[in-house]
Amino acid sequence: MDERDTRDRRQDLPQQRDRQQDPAGQQATDEEKERAGRAQPESPTDLTKPSWKGVLKRTLKQFQTDNLTDWAAALTYYGILSLFPGLLALASGLGMLSKNAPGTVIKAIQQFLPPQAQPVIGPAIEKALQNASAGAGIFAIVGLLGALWSASGYIGAFMRAANAIYDVPEGRPFWKTLPLRLGLTILIGALLVVSALAVVLTGKLAEVVGRLLHVGNTAILVWNIAKWPVVLVLISLAFALLYYLAPNARHTGFRWITPGGVLAVVVWVIASGAFALYVSNFGSYNKTYGALGGAIAALVWLWISNIAILLGAEFDAELERQRAIVTGLRPQDKEPYLPLRDDRKVDEHPQEKKNNKGLT
Repeated sequence: MDERDTRDRRQDLPQQRDRQQDPAGQQATDEEKERAGRAQPESPTDLTKPSWKGVLKRTLKQFQTDNLTDWAAALTYYGILSLFPGLLALASGLGMLSKNAPGTVIKAIQQFLPPQAQPVIGPAIEKALQNASAGAGIFAIVGLLGALWSASGYIGAFMRAANAIYDVPEGRPFWKTLPLRLGLTILIGALLVVSALAVVLTGKLAEVVGRLLHVGNTAILVWNIAKWPVVLVLISLAFALLYYLAPNARHTGFRWITPGGVLAVVVWVIASGAFALYVSNFGSYNKTYGALGGAIAALVWLWISNIAILLGAEFDAELERQRAIVTGLRPQDKEPYLPLRDDRKVDEHPQEKKNNKGLT
């Protein structure tokens, strides 16, 4: 019995000696066990503070790497081409319901234009809506469909930009992307119109509610304060739909409000205010460009707006990347870090399909 105990003690001595000589290794093993038992993030926002810092740093880095200022310029071009067809489609649809609806839409949209853009875009919008309202019957329907197709050009350009942000090829066939473009155009347009109408029309509605509830002007005061958060939520929802459906990347799930959407709205509001202040006090667009000064200022404002939208998309993409890194799904520099929604058009890129299979 004593000999067996002595032999067991001798066998334990090397292990005890190793633990004494390498306490860091033992600590590392304990930390690995602790990490293994720790719950994995279920969503891209379920991250630690160091992870959030890494996301912010990579967002700024990838913003430059992905040339998002150039993409914003391209989106501004497509936005201008899509703006008036979109308004024509809107006016054609509303004109079938009410003769006064297009005029109301004009006032609502002008509420969102910066002062420097109103002299250029405002009259053009009014003229376009008046021309659209003059149509009727089958011609109005044909014009509505044609205008809707033209307006979807911006969504098509954004889908390409989103694929560049997520580092994925476009694998969806045309018969999938076409309905998506048109559907997103209708959804985003409807949300933006509702946001604009909420600013213009709800003052009278709040007055009626105040009389019914016998609270006088209190209802108007409350709504004048509360309507802006409501509008911001609606715009954030529009961005969330755009960020979720545009790229050919399969997200972990849809969120009504995303961190990137909130960031885009905040940056857009601050940047628009700063640009309006600059133009009013320091800008010299009229001196430099003459009669085109207002148009140039409007283009710059649209470019800034698209930068804010793309920045939000990049931020959401980096959140997805960080989740893939933390869960061990992808190394930090391995792309793509989300599986493709559809890879039927990437047959000519077998490596892309191989990378996608590693994610599914």
